[in-house]
Amino acid sequence: MKNIVLDTCFILTAIKFRIDIKSELKRILEEKFKIFYIDKTLNELKNKPLEKLSLDILSNLNAMPIQTDSERNVDSLLIAHVGTNPDDLIATQDKRLKEKLKKRNARIITIRQKRYLKIVN
Repeated sequence: MKNIVLDTCFILTAIKFRIDIKSELKRILEEKFKIFYIDKTLNELKNKPLEKLSLDILSNLNAMPIQTDSERNVDSLLIAHVGTNPDDLIATQDKRLKEKLKKRNARIITIRQKRYLKIVN
């Protein structure tokens, strides 16, 4: 069972390009998976134009929150998460975050050509 942790930017970009996250994850992964998001992601989604749709998608994906008690931002929390959960995949479109994750040998899921998902690293 693989754990996938979604970044805020990934969720918003998938909506923008109308990518079916669940279908694409099934296509690229050869095993069952669970979808998670950092609890602070909800704060980042507040007052965004796609807030309601993002929350609906998280609900439809049965995504579970990873509870944190830190005041750090989502990117920092994702990097820390990879440190303690190296087998988890991080889904992001954030270029700086991807660079930091690659330095930690994290597996990353990203959107390619505005149409499909791909695992990198």
